[in-house]
Amino acid sequence: MFTHDIIASLNELETSIYNYIIQNAEKIPYMRIRELAAETHVSTATILRFCKKVNCEGFSEFKVKLKMHLEKQKKTVLKSAKHSVIEFFERTLKGNLDEEINAAVNFINKAETIIFIGIGSSGILAEYGARYFSSFGKFTMYIKDPFFPIHNVAKNSATIALSVSGETDLTITLLNRLKQEGSKIVSITNNQHSTIAKMSEVNISYYVTEEIHDNTNITTQIPAMFILESIARDLYNQNTEKE
Repeated sequence: MFTHDIIASLNELETSIYNYIIQNAEKIPYMRIRELAAETHVSTATILRFCKKVNCEGFSEFKVKLKMHLEKQKKTVLKSAKHSVIEFFERTLKGNLDEEINAAVNFINKAETIIFIGIGSSGILAEYGARYFSSFGKFTMYIKDPFFPIHNVAKNSATIALSVSGETDLTITLLNRLKQEGSKIVSITNNQHSTIAKMSEVNISYYVTEEIHDNTNITTQIPAMFILESIARDLYNQNTEKE
């Protein structure tokens, strides 16, 4: 409800209102505007200006939206990890996953360097992927800084991009820079129609139900880990057979 842009636009008085609301969210829908003004030591006019900054016409609309936001948070019901894994196997392994993994292996095998990128939980998995691929003798690195100097590392490289939504801004920014430097892109996402998937030479999507809790994406990463390890093992086996 309170986006980064909205919070950054608040002045000192409005920030004090915001802090009070965050700390007393449950009782705000039942307060009158004068009561909130008295609690936060501001005028009712300041409260109304605050409401407009958070895209509400008045205090009544703000209370309704806040109450809906609180109810939505309470309704979060997490599925079991077992359910998510079964869902992945039922939807994905019945498809052409082996072909997609083989296509990814062919791209990666031609590269001198493998670059992993990802943000948040996908970043943690990307770091794991870099370590896992290194165990099989490939030179790999994990980049999490979108402004990392890539001129020397992107040449003759393959980039493995991880993102559940496929719409992570920082990952897209870095991916665009890597593509411009000639890196071949393999992405692992939850949706083949996402921006990151469309930017890739090869995309592997795993299609599990996306889960959000407190504005945080908590979708399981088990399918992405399975795909990563499958690519690494197939890459090793392909090179071993050639020898």
